[in-house]
Amino acid sequence: MEKEQVAKLDKIDKTDAEWRAELTPEQYYVMRQKGTEPAFSGALYRNHADGTYRCAACGTELFSSDTKFESGSGWPSFSVPANAQAVELHEDKGYGMTRTEVTCARCGAHLGHVFPDGPGPGGLRYCINSLSLGFDPKHTGTKE
Repeated sequence: MEKEQVAKLDKIDKTDAEWRAELTPEQYYVMRQKGTEPAFSGALYRNHADGTYRCAACGTELFSSDTKFESGSGWPSFSVPANAQAVELHEDKGYGMTRTEVTCARCGAHLGHVFPDGPGPGGLRYCINSLSLGFDPKHTGTKE
């Protein structure tokens, strides 16, 4: 049996000026300057619709509504990425603590952090800024 091949993501490399032109000031602060939106303020925090969460900067599929859960943290939380190769993890020693930063593997955008206090067998909580995400609802209509 052959190993399943997973396609490599084509990297996106843009200048700072290009990112500033494409993102809102709030998205730029979070995604390019590694900021954080205020807890409980994000548009997708209370989203319970079925669908796919994508990188707001490049459109890469990051998370599925199937793995979203209510963590009480104030940010959308997921137990696993939709594709492990879509995100990268980095040590973050900012603000006097050590955490694990989550970035988009394709464009390098800051998404949030991952913590070891989530549900399920992996025990992870991907705590992601709403500003870093786009959402594609799942269409459940029937064909005629």
